[in-house]
Amino acid sequence: MDLLVEPGPGASPFSDDLKERLREAVQKRGEPPRTRHLRPDGGPRFTNRLALEASPYLLQHAHNPVDWRPWGDDAFAEAKAKDKAVFLSVGYSTCHWCHVMEEESFEDLEIAELLNQLYVPIKVDREERPDVDSIYMQAVQLLTQHGGWPMSVFLAPDRKPFYGGTYFPPRDGVRGARVGFATLLQELHRVYSQERDRAVEAGEQIAQAIRSNLSAAAPTSLPGVHVLNGAAESYGELFDPEEGGVKRAPKFPSSLGNRFLLRYWKRTGAEEARNMATFSLTRMALGGIYDQVGGGFHRYSTDARWLVPHFEKMLYDNALLALAYLDAYQTTGREEFAGIVRDILAYVARDMTAPEGGFYAATDADSPNADGRAEEGWFFTWTPAEIEAAVGADRAALAIAYYGVTPAGNFHGRSILSNPKPLSDVARQLGLPPAEAEGALDEARRLLLAARSRRPPPPRDEKILAGWNGLMISAYARAGLTLGDEEYTARAARAAEFLLAHRDREGRLPRAVKDGRAGPPGYLEDYAFLGAGLLDLYEATGASRWLEAAIALDGVLGARFEDREAGGFFRTAEDGEALLAREKPSSDGAEPSGNSVAIMILLRLSELTGDERYRQRAERALAAFGDVLGRAPTGLSEMLLALDFALDTPKEIVIVTAGGRAAAEPLLRAVRGTFVPNRVLVVPSDTERVAHLVPLVEGKVAQGGRPTAYVCERRRCELPTTDPAVFAEQLRKVRPLDGSRPDLG
Repeated sequence: MDLLVEPGPGASPFSDDLKERLREAVQKRGEPPRTRHLRPDGGPRFTNRLALEASPYLLQHAHNPVDWRPWGDDAFAEAKAKDKAVFLSVGYSTCHWCHVMEEESFEDLEIAELLNQLYVPIKVDREERPDVDSIYMQAVQLLTQHGGWPMSVFLAPDRKPFYGGTYFPPRDGVRGARVGFATLLQELHRVYSQERDRAVEAGEQIAQAIRSNLSAAAPTSLPGVHVLNGAAESYGELFDPEEGGVKRAPKFPSSLGNRFLLRYWKRTGAEEARNMATFSLTRMALGGIYDQVGGGFHRYSTDARWLVPHFEKMLYDNALLALAYLDAYQTTGREEFAGIVRDILAYVARDMTAPEGGFYAATDADSPNADGRAEEGWFFTWTPAEIEAAVGADRAALAIAYYGVTPAGNFHGRSILSNPKPLSDVARQLGLPPAEAEGALDEARRLLLAARSRRPPPPRDEKILAGWNGLMISAYARAGLTLGDEEYTARAARAAEFLLAHRDREGRLPRAVKDGRAGPPGYLEDYAFLGAGLLDLYEATGASRWLEAAIALDGVLGARFEDREAGGFFRTAEDGEALLAREKPSSDGAEPSGNSVAIMILLRLSELTGDERYRQRAERALAAFGDVLGRAPTGLSEMLLALDFALDTPKEIVIVTAGGRAAAEPLLRAVRGTFVPNRVLVVPSDTERVAHLVPLVEGKVAQGGRPTAYVCERRRCELPTTDPAVFAEQLRKVRPLDGSRPDLG
């Protein structure tokens, strides 16, 4: 039976050619339509142009009655020809409130008809088009003083926004809204039709404000030690001494610069800085934000206690947290921190790795409940009866007590698992020997994971984003080096090979790959995050090809993205789509900015290659952000790591063997056990090939045929040693920060 392809109510009829292309796309995909509007034969009643896209988020909306278009010139040309405003909706596939607005408004026939008749509706996946998202999020924040997703913006055909917000309830009075979305659509259409000058003036003012906000400040001199001291002091003021993180809810794992604080402790000896970081990381891992059964972290905690999460899981969160816990492990030697890293990476290997080796983007907050209806968090929550059925009566009391499960629950009648009490306390209350309790809990956790795996899982966004994969490559590569696990290094290498294989003939990356199909061109963060991952992979393996690939990616950044006059990097390439502004990202949020990571890459390349031009570019970039770093250093927490590196004299560590990398193991154990963040590491597996890339290895030999370590600073080396204890002592030497440091409280 031929698939019927029809637009939603109020939309213009499709051409025969468009109908055929849509029909072929839907039939080829062969997936059940994600809509409540079905024909008697089970086929979708409506289809729109998003059916031709690859983005999982756009495909979620392909059968809405809204006549969605993807972002592009065609949609804006139609708006101009028909003298209509554009309604722009931006979200992502695992966004809970995006799903709510879809169900309430975009699946509503009356609201869909208003959108189709009065506007040209455009849908954007913020993860595929972070440039579009960032520009119009600026508009929403200017208009409402807050932002978020779904993002809803009203534009003129010249792409200038005249009104915006986030989630809108469907009708007046719903969720306490005075004006619902249906009323808003009619009122803004009236304004655009009858008070055009008012809309145009608003659009001009907002566009100018966006350009002003996204333009970089004038370059200053290289920021100094006072920036690092000021950041540490600010974090001390923000710190929540009861629960860790910052003193507010919701709590985001990225809100406190844990990795910066650990580096600040290393350079100053300020124990309070390390304590803030390790206490926060400990509290997070005990809460419901951490998946106690399956490993990995949820997006954020809605409360101040890290208990009730927003249940979506993002690849980038887990990559960045793995790096933070690795740093905490090295600074403290506490095995529980290494255990969290292993659990995160096990979760990614199990649930988030594509057959080709790349890593999937995210999983949803919602999942089917026992009745088959989508419910937030259902997959991750439990009742006492479910616990007992999963682990057996003999282990149930221990699991229920340890994970804080109660009959009333703590989330919609069910329990989010957390660790409210130490296992030793629970064991004592139950009269169990500690070793027996630990073994029983390990088995209970295994059984809970097995039982949970039989539940319908949350939907997964299976696009492979280059930048987010770069972060996870760093996590796996650094874990492979720090924890001495070659399987982690191999997973990093497979993902890197997958991404590098999708470069075009000019060596340029795609932003995303889905089902073998490359998405839009890559952005600054894609090159920067993957470049950092490649350098980490080089340090973990010694294979020159990873260093060569990192240098090649920096070549594209320098040619296509760098501001060669003022320093720093733009988010989009010089030949990319011209939007209202060309952004030079200047803040680190849930993800680091591409500039922060790119600067660190340049500093590391300078140390590895001895080419001072890399350092000069890094210092010019740091100067470009000097004003922001001086005024609000905690807004660039990742760039603080690069600044600390630039203000330090990094260690250049070379380990030479006569028998390959395996022979270096006694010396590598000293590297694993010592926190040396400002360093480069070279353990060449192909000495002849690497010599032209890394002059640092020239003249360095394995003395007496034994593995030999060289610890250098600016090419001046301490006496080479074959003794791991002497080597460890050389690694522990620190150059303290100049300047007085504040009291962090």
